[in-house]
Order: sequence, then C-alpha cells, then structure tokens
Amino acid sequence: MTEIPDSFRSLFSAQIEERDGSYVVDIPSNEVEHDTLAVDETYRIAVLTSESSKEQKTQKYQPQSIVQEETPTSDVPPVNEGEVRDVTIETTGDQGDGIAKVERGYVVIVPGGQPGHELSVEIEQVQANVAFASIVEPDSRAL
Repeated sequence: MTEIPDSFRSLFSAQIEERDGSYVVDIPSNEVEHDTLAVDETYRIAVLTSESSKEQKTQKYQPQSIVQEETPTSDVPPVNEGEVRDVTIETTGDQGDGIAKVERGYVVIVPGGQPGHELSVEIEQVQANVAFASIVEPDSRAL
C-alpha cells in the first residue's frame, strides 16, 4: 500500500482527455465544494500510473479517491468523538468559526478558533465530511 503524507491537499483518479488541442484533467467538484482546492489558485500536480490503462479505457470515467481504492476504510472520518487533537486553524468559516484540516483534508470546525492559532481541541461531533470540536487548550501565544 502507498503511504500518503498528510501534507497532500487532494488525491483523486482521473483520465487525461484531449479537448481542442489541449490535454485536460477534470477536477471533481467536491474538491472545490469542500475547500480542498480553490478556483483560480495554482497547485503542483503529481501524476501516478494506474493499475491498468487498458482497464480504464474500457470503463466509463468516474472520479474516485485513490485512497478509497487502496484503503477500504478511507471513507471513515479520520477522527473520533471524544478524541483530543492538536490542530492549526487555517481560516474562518461563514459563521466566524475556526476551520482546521487534518488527514486527507478532513475539516474540523472550532468555534472561537482564529487563523494561525495552534490549539488542542476535543472532537465533539463527527459527520462524514466534517467534525465539530471545542477548544481544550488555547494557543499560548494568543494569551
């Protein structure tokens, strides 16, 4: 199994297609919808070979996470209720809550968190694409 570092922002499978003399890789919409990637930003892209190019040519294209193909439990959130985690708040959401990301870009919402704060949080509620946490230990630099 391939080890995937936490620093990756996105990982998915896609075919290269030719369109109007250019070669294009479609980004799955959920990568933008879940704030993993942003429109009009520049990213480094790594290309890995697939198991079988022949197999892919005979199947209809469907974006899917490479992690999901290799690890059947990858659709399980990477956090558990009651778990205490150290996170860094990256941004704030529409409601003013802090937003941190952990493994595989999974989002943790932290009320009271501010961008740049490094906090210990307790995971209180876990959903498929997001978890909600409370601050256990504030950023000592913010005191």
